[in-house]
Parts: sequence; structure tokens; C-alpha cells
Amino acid sequence: MKRIGVLTGGGDCPGLNAVLRAIVKTADEHQIEVIGFRDGFRGVVLNHYLRLTPKEVVGILIKGGTILGSSNRDNPFHFRIEKDGETQYADLSDQAIRHLEQHELDCLIVIGGDGTLSCAHDFIKKGVKIIGVPKTIDNDLSGTDLTFGFMTAIDTATDAIEKLHTTAESHHRIMVLEVMGRNAGWIALQAGIAGGADVVLIPEIPFCLDQVVQKIMERKNRGRHFSIIVVAEGARPQDGEQVVKRIVEGSPEPVRLGGIGGKVASDLEAMTGFETRVTVLGHLQRGGKPSAFDRILASRYGVAAVQLALEGKFGMMTSLQGWEIGAVPIAEVVKELKTVPPEGELVKTARSIGISFGV
Repeated sequence: MKRIGVLTGGGDCPGLNAVLRAIVKTADEHQIEVIGFRDGFRGVVLNHYLRLTPKEVVGILIKGGTILGSSNRDNPFHFRIEKDGETQYADLSDQAIRHLEQHELDCLIVIGGDGTLSCAHDFIKKGVKIIGVPKTIDNDLSGTDLTFGFMTAIDTATDAIEKLHTTAESHHRIMVLEVMGRNAGWIALQAGIAGGADVVLIPEIPFCLDQVVQKIMERKNRGRHFSIIVVAEGARPQDGEQVVKRIVEGSPEPVRLGGIGGKVASDLEAMTGFETRVTVLGHLQRGGKPSAFDRILASRYGVAAVQLALEGKFGMMTSLQGWEIGAVPIAEVVKELKTVPPEGELVKTARSIGISFGV
């Protein structure tokens, strides 16, 4: 093996640079060159790249984001182009493959979530040798117990809950915190447990607002004149739909969720009489330096990705299985998202310590 490529696709998250650093340093031990493509698959289509040596990755372990840049809009199989003043879409996957061949790459390491790895799977079906690395703050990728970036997002959300707790208690208010989680409520659930939330609303368990009010009034009757509610952006009431913030034309995921926190807050204020405030954590969950846990996990994934390439185990994704790093077929990973089991151990734990799910 002489040369490998690497890209970071989808939304950014803490730990991407740690993976890149591990890949480059491990490859250097085996005298393998590394080509980094800029801005995800866009860099492969347009042949925008840079050579990554140990010098380029000095000092990036603790930095958030990615030195390569990322993109969640540039699918080579449905690539946006401007022609005659109009926006059109074309399949430029063959152009991307030609660029990979020009660089004489022995394999391409793709770091990303379900969208990026689904695109990688399409390239695998066209004969491209690919190794996957699981990345998403949502922790919703099948085939791995944890994705890197998730635990840092949990730390950020937990810190926000702690800060909201003190001001909620001081002013006798309901505080609603909206966190990311389009189809999976892992962030809301685990941050809610860690931060001491009273109510957690997640996509997997449609809620009834009357049950949330009941929880709030039970707390009031015990002398607790405030409540903390954590709601995932994809949560929805039993008799309603997810709240859509906007539609982004041309995006692989045009429907952008957001606003459920504000809806829940306004309804609860009207139903309980408690002054209610909402905080939307948004992209703060993606930013900042990775936690020690994510730096270690990301480094392990990076080393394992190069090892898989050396062993010729293409079409596989590195994964955390218990405490060990293993590998699973990308084809299996992209079949379905990993969501919170409504009757799983974590939900049962939350219920046992008094957290309501609005049901």
C-alpha cells in the first residue's frame, strides 16, 4: 500500500481532527502517503486536495472542526452545478472516480455519518475501495456502540442544563432546552439524565403535553416551583407532527427541523401559568474542542481505519463494540438508523429517577 485518501463529510463535530491526526501518523509509520480531500466529497469531484504529512497535523488533536473542511450538500451522484444561469444536478460520480484513480489511491477513508456513508456505499458498488469511520454527534449510526463527537455534545448539553437549573430555580420558571436529534433522542436522553432534567421529550416516544403538565404540577405540590425540560428537535406530540423550521432546496435533507422547544414552552406557559423560557442550543453542540473521551475514541478509530486498509478489509467501517474496536460492513450500517429503544435500559433508568417522557 502506497497512498490513501481521506475526507470528512457531513456536519462537523468534535474529534474529526483527532481522527485525521491518527490516520496520518499511523500511515507515516508504514510509509504510506495521505491525500486529504477538501470539503467532503466535493473535493473528490473537483479534485481539491492537499497532501497530509505529520507536519500538517501537529497541534490539531485538541481542535474542534476539521482542517479539511466538510460539506453535507455535495453528493457526487446528485451534484449541484450552475449552467446557463440555472441550477442543475448531475451525476459526477465517474468524474470523482477518475480523480481517485489519477492519485493512484489504494483506498479512500471516509469519515462521516449516515448520509456520507450512504454515499460511500454507492461508490463501493462502483468498485471503489473504501474504509468508513463513524462520526456524528447524534450517535444514530448502526453497527457501533458510540460515534465520536457524541460524548462532547453530551458534555455541552449537560453544561447548559446545569446553567439553566440555577436560573430556573431563582426565578421559579420552566426552562425548556431544545437540543439536536432529528430522528434519534440520544443527546436529549443522556444529557437529561446527566443534567438532572425533569422531563425529556424524544422522537421515539411521542408525548402528551397534559402528562408534562402533570409532572410540573406534581413538582409544584412538593414545593419545587421550577422545572427543566429537555426536548430533541425531532420530538413530536402524539397527535401532531414534527416542527419544521425551513426547507432548503437542493439539500440531501431539505427539511430542517427546529422550533419544537418554543412551541412546548408557549403551550406550557398557557397551561400552567408558570413563566417559561426556551433555549435552543443549536450548533454549539457541534463546536469546541473534543472531550478526552472523544479524542481517545477518535484516535482509536483512525488507527483502526489504516489497519483495515493494510489488511485489505475494504467496505468496512470501524466500530466500538463494548470496549473493543471492531469492524462492520458499511452496507449493514446504512440500512437503518440506531434510535433509542423506548423500553431500553436507559429509558428505564430515566423513569426510575423521576424523569417524565410525557406519556
